[in-house]
Amino acid sequence: MNAAEKLRALGLAIILAWGWKRAAIALFAGALSALAMAPFNAWPVLFVTFPVAVWLIDGAGAGRWRGVPAAAMSGFWFGLGYFVPGLYWIGYAFLVDASTFAWLMPFAVLGLPAYLALFTASGFALARLIWPADASRVIALAASITIGEWLRGHVLTGFPWNAFGYALTEPLALAQTASLIGLWGLTFLAVAIFASPAVVIDGAWRERKPWLAPATALALLVAMGMFGGIRLKLHPTAMVADVKLRIMQPNLQQDVKFNYSAKAEVMHKYLTLSDRAAGPESTGVRDASILIWPESAFPFFLTREADAMAQIADLLPKGTVLITGSVRAPDLPPGTRITRAYNSIYVIDHDGSVLSVYDKLHLVPFGEFLPFQDWMERLGLVQLTRVQGGFIAGTRRRTLAVPNAPPALPLICYEAIFPGDVAASDDRPGWIVNLTNDGWFGISTGPYQHLQQARLRAIEEGLPLVRAANTGISAVIDPVGRVVAQLGLGIEGVLDSRLPSAIAPTIYARAGDVPAAIMIAAALLFVIRRRAAKRTW
Repeated sequence: MNAAEKLRALGLAIILAWGWKRAAIALFAGALSALAMAPFNAWPVLFVTFPVAVWLIDGAGAGRWRGVPAAAMSGFWFGLGYFVPGLYWIGYAFLVDASTFAWLMPFAVLGLPAYLALFTASGFALARLIWPADASRVIALAASITIGEWLRGHVLTGFPWNAFGYALTEPLALAQTASLIGLWGLTFLAVAIFASPAVVIDGAWRERKPWLAPATALALLVAMGMFGGIRLKLHPTAMVADVKLRIMQPNLQQDVKFNYSAKAEVMHKYLTLSDRAAGPESTGVRDASILIWPESAFPFFLTREADAMAQIADLLPKGTVLITGSVRAPDLPPGTRITRAYNSIYVIDHDGSVLSVYDKLHLVPFGEFLPFQDWMERLGLVQLTRVQGGFIAGTRRRTLAVPNAPPALPLICYEAIFPGDVAASDDRPGWIVNLTNDGWFGISTGPYQHLQQARLRAIEEGLPLVRAANTGISAVIDPVGRVVAQLGLGIEGVLDSRLPSAIAPTIYARAGDVPAAIMIAAALLFVIRRRAAKRTW
């Protein structure tokens, strides 16, 4: 038996599998697919796992109601297998205050993946509903899964973490296609490319040239690489004149960051670390025009602590500003008890004056607020940050004015994972500043995935991105995704860098998800016409 015959036998075995064997195959294929994400970036594995998805949907046709429920169940198991190993690190957050939250860890580690797998199931179900009897079923799967992934990124505030399109972000040349079609366009291409080997088993009984689909997919992959290589060559890293960054990465443990009694310890560490010499010619913070501290940097309301503001003013030389995260108290009458707060970014001048403020818009469910907050609090539940009533969401996204530097677009923590939400067409910034605290997730794959997703926002928008993380990974990234400087995970230190210059707005920055939507609509129309032209099997 030659290789082609072995592959055909494997495909037919998967098509004919049923019951627990079918579920186990889907679960294993999904789990293997998680290796395509950071930090592994082993995306060729998807050439194995996505054909399995095609064959599972092929086999679902033997079920009731045209196989749609059977396909949905296969999609659910595939999604569950993908999300559990991909998001296991979420469980670490429930161990920060283990006495309160440890009992919830299994619900997070299994419950969230099970919820997200429903969207994968919907993609498989839609694919089976429009499933044609030829190689175009690969296009049906790509369009349907992309629709499911888009819904995952928007329903109930959305969580587009580890969308399949991120598999095409390494090597960097492949990621440049995002400047044209964004994450959702990349997701469509990823599924279509990686699922294409499935049709090799069709042979003469279904396709005269079964090799044509994978050959076309490989050609498309090569074309993407060539486009990306040319784009990288056309946009060498350029720097903004007279802007010097210093990013402070304190590597503080979570139980310190949220402990008011640690105020003096936290301030001392921030101040001394920020002024640390980074080399024999460094003079500390005096070398920087912009000092950047991470998200929610203090276990107190910064602007209500006069001594802390005075210490910051003493640290900053004239001409240097601080961009820092901090919780911010709402504007209330004097004497009013404060029970809720904003998760904010401040721009602070050398004299201690606040120049600009941004309040986080996209809050984290169960981390910064609870769905049905009042009702769940009456049941005794609290979110991980333990802010009674939950954080208050900001009202609008806008750029921050930074003295002697281009205006910055602020993104706090996981706001950077949402494509298309990062820039207003009439208020284009010169760079993105992403303050985050991945310390919740320990030394795990989570921070690497977060960095991967934030970097794609830079490529999509043609904007440099500066990332300050409590425990890492802090980085300076140019507008085509090159990492100019980086401070690794779990390291205490400072990172000095120049600020890369922005490039002209990309097609994605100007058109948003419209090109991807046109691609998917055209794909659906093509598949439906093909299905109508052939007898459904």
